This record gives sequence, C-alpha cells and structure tokens, in this order.
Amino acid sequence: MSKISIVVPVYYNSDTLEMLYDDMKEKIFDKLGDYELVFVDDGSGDNSWEIMNKIAEKDENVVCTRLSRNFGEHAAILAGLSVCTGDCAVTKQADLQEDSTLILDLYEKWKEGNKVVLAIRAERDEGAVKKFFAGMYYWLVRKTINKDMPQGGCDCYLLDRQAINVLQMMDEKNSSLTLQVMWIGFKSAKVYFHRKDRTVGKSRWTFGKKFKLVVDSMMSFSYFPIRMMSICGVIFAIAAFVGIISAIYEKLTVGTPIAGYASLMCVVLFASGMIMLTLGILGEYIWRVLEESRKRPPFIIDTIRKNDK
Repeated sequence: MSKISIVVPVYYNSDTLEMLYDDMKEKIFDKLGDYELVFVDDGSGDNSWEIMNKIAEKDENVVCTRLSRNFGEHAAILAGLSVCTGDCAVTKQADLQEDSTLILDLYEKWKEGNKVVLAIRAERDEGAVKKFFAGMYYWLVRKTINKDMPQGGCDCYLLDRQAINVLQMMDEKNSSLTLQVMWIGFKSAKVYFHRKDRTVGKSRWTFGKKFKLVVDSMMSFSYFPIRMMSICGVIFAIAAFVGIISAIYEKLTVGTPIAGYASLMCVVLFASGMIMLTLGILGEYIWRVLEESRKRPPFIIDTIRKNDK
C-alpha cells in the first residue's frame, strides 16, 4: 500500500496549526490510508514548536522537524522532503488558504501515474493589488523563463519519490523551488483550486521576500538579464555612433558649433546609471556563484521528533 507524506513549512503559524490539523483530520486522514504529516519549524519565534509537539502527542503519524534558524520556505520544504518517508509527498501551506481536500485530488492524479502534480490557483480571494503584482510575476515568468507557468501560479504540488530524489540532488540555493519542480520534466498533471483569503494570523510574505523571489527566478532559470545587458550595450553603441556622425556632419555642412553641456551631462549620467545597473546584475550572478562554491547546506536540521510505530 502506498504512503503519502504531507510537508507543512511553519513560520509563525502558532495560531493556525491546530485548526489546520483538525481540518485535515476531519476531511482527509481517513481517506488517505497510510499517511505521514511532517511539520517543519523554520526558525519561528513564537510557540509553533510546542504546538507541533502537542499535535504529535495525539497522532503517531506526525513528525516534527525544527531547523536551527530561519532559512526560508524553499529550504523548509526541502528539509521536509529529506525527512519524509512516503512514496510521494505533497506540500501544504499552514495558513488555511487551501482546502485540505485538495490533497485528495492531487493524490488521485499521482495514482494515475503522474510523478508531479501541480495545484493551480483558478481563483483567489485577495485584494486587487496582490492579484495584480502576482499576475505580473507569473506573466514575467511565462515570457522569460517557462512558457508553461500557469496564469494563476502554483504554490503547492505533489511529488513522486523519484522527483523528490532529483530535487535533493539539485541542491540549489537562492532559487525558486516551484520552477525547479516544473523544470525536472517528469510526467505531470494539474489540479485547479480556489485559494481563499487569509482570515487568521498575519502573513510573513513580505515585499523583500517577494522581490528576492523575482530576482532568484530570473537569475536561476533565465539568461534574460545577461541578454538584456548585451542588447542595451549594442543600442547605446549604435546611438552614440549615429550621434557622433550627425554632430560632425552638421559642423562641416552647416557650421553649427559642437556644444551643449546640459545634453552632454544627461548622456553621461544616463550612461553611468546603465553601467551601474549592469554591474549590479553581474554582481548578482557573481554572488550566487560564490554562494554555490561555499557548499553550505541549504538548511540545517536541529531536531527531529517522530513516534516509533
């Protein structure tokens, strides 16, 4: 009989963990058969760890994992995948925005022979601003990285054991786990769901983390930033050459003096800004190469608590 692992990254989710467990117990545990619930405490500063252990005392299928500090959701999910023992594993957010029955739908698709099953947001009960910027990100991904990125995006997915092993071999830092999942290329399927608005707790998905995700996605999966730098260089070189020829021609034919301090300074300042921008992009690549060369682990597990059956 197959076994499914449910990996839940936890970061300041003390107010939703028990509700999450009760919801899954009511809706899906009896229907899954052999299951495993893996909580990963990603350096939470609240009492999430204590609540996780309290849940584990009631259910021998619960595994509590604590990281040594906050490494980010990407690393927390990888840590959970490294600990889980199921034939497949599904990721689940702890904020109650996805109905637990979604796991059943993903599991059924896996039983049909798919090694990767993506949970696609068909609708989302969130503000217009959030929807706009999320849509912009996924549009950018489709245009520059992966044309198969769904319009609604994907945060949750089910992975076969073979896919889990491949992700662990990749061992990438400063990357997008969702794009890694889509990149590995196994037979996949999609399940659409309605993402509800958050009603309990406060989101820790800050603007800084969102911006880092955009940069990491672009740097890890697309040559667009480097190609953009080359194209800008060619455009400016052509424009400069045309400007020089035009100025010399006008001086020789019309006698217009070659002057214009203000326009010259505008060109110099704009060119300097472009140079600094391109150096910044190169710096991002160099920093990522340095991070990979250090061979530091993407996460460090402090404690694992599981009940021996």
